[in-house]
Amino acid sequence: MGKKDARIDAYIDRSADFAKPILKHIRKLVHAGCPEVEETLKWGHPSFVHKGILCGMAAFKNHCAFILWKGALILDDRGTRVDGGMGHFGKLSKLGDLPKDGVMLGYIRRGAQLNEQGIKVPGKVRSKEKKELKVPSYFLKALRRNTKAFETFRGFSYTNKKDYVEWITEAKTEETRSNRLATAIEWMADGRARNWKYERK
Repeated sequence: MGKKDARIDAYIDRSADFAKPILKHIRKLVHAGCPEVEETLKWGHPSFVHKGILCGMAAFKNHCAFILWKGALILDDRGTRVDGGMGHFGKLSKLGDLPKDGVMLGYIRRGAQLNEQGIKVPGKVRSKEKKELKVPSYFLKALRRNTKAFETFRGFSYTNKKDYVEWITEAKTEETRSNRLATAIEWMADGRARNWKYERK
């Protein structure tokens, strides 16, 4: 037997009028497609769980969204219709934007089946190709004038180097860039990464 969560009722009640029938209908379909499903809130939005996350829905100012957690294994290219809205079916502003009930039930049942079988969505294949970071000449010149800072930068991981390079190159004005560069040299001379303030001690 499934389990409903009063927080989902509250979420739907405070959603825009156009969103209420969409959210209620999705909720009804999820329970019909997976009678054992349990409701919860994840990331502030209604989510449905059955041996792992099954799907979720959300309401925004002008549209709703529905996402199948394992959509990559359930939908083919014709089934995915993402047009700038979160979710697999684009921006839902009326019930007619959703696939037919029979199709939706099929997606939900397939998602539940995948969770029951413990099948996971394959992770992204990371490129083994070594990344090259373009460091501006003015940055390198400033670094070479401070031995400690230069050695720190050379010993940094790709990510730590990139953090500094992006912070400096994304400055809107020459003055901001110069100030950031001076601060970066000072921090690196002390052996600090760009986000040292947020690192766990």
